[in-house]
Amino acid sequence: MFTRRLLMAIAVSAVFAGSAFAQDKSILVASTTSTQDSGLFGHLLPMFKAKTGIDVKVVAQGTGQAIDTGRRGDADVLFVHAKAAEEKFLSEGFGVKRYPVMYNDFVLVGPKSDPAGIKGSKDIVAAFKALKEKGIDFISRGDKSGTHQAELNLWKVAGIDIATDKGPWYKEIGQGMGAALNTAAASNAYVLTDRATWLSFKNKGDLVIEVEGDKRLFNQYGVMLVNPAKHPNVKKEFGQQFIDWLVSTEGQKAIADFKINGEQLFYPNASDPGA
Repeated sequence: MFTRRLLMAIAVSAVFAGSAFAQDKSILVASTTSTQDSGLFGHLLPMFKAKTGIDVKVVAQGTGQAIDTGRRGDADVLFVHAKAAEEKFLSEGFGVKRYPVMYNDFVLVGPKSDPAGIKGSKDIVAAFKALKEKGIDFISRGDKSGTHQAELNLWKVAGIDIATDKGPWYKEIGQGMGAALNTAAASNAYVLTDRATWLSFKNKGDLVIEVEGDKRLFNQYGVMLVNPAKHPNVKKEFGQQFIDWLVSTEGQKAIADFKINGEQLFYPNASDPGA
């Protein structure tokens, strides 16, 4: 009788252990708002789960916040778009390795009336100079996101110290891309946005693309495993499986296949070691 009870107890423990393991077959990915809001994750994650059984939970934040999340060990994987910040994260020992995944570009959008007189230009620096010189309303995310960092860099390239040269025309909202686009639409202002979020954004109002095609608007995405040597709670096996799938032939094709109204939003480039 004792042996039977012992075996039953072991069997029950095994069931619970197996159930706990099954429930724990998941990772948390800290990523940018653009990968979430564009619908890319909604397209990719069911494919990945069907192949591996791993459930991916996404925390969508600005890149700066996502990197801070990884630095604290509160995520297993980072999927972001600010290469300099990503490399700093690695150099500090918080990440294992950075993998290029895909790219798209930024666009400058603004009202159809185009009070800055920049529509059709492919020179983003000249456009930024015009906005500053004419004092035309510009919405900045102001949230340390990858898009915000790209914007700040463009002001710098234009020779404008936005910290000291900004006036009432420059409005920092400290929010994500959707909120920035909504604010611009409501106030007929200009705003820098990633193309994927713009294409998926429903409330465009009177906004149109004013400037695109400048090589300085290139927008690269990378993925990194948070370093388990720093944070032992990181699920390194599952996290690495997700990374490996993203950069595989299958994952890259899935990224290329994601379109809105027939337009491709992201372009895979995992094979480019310098990206």
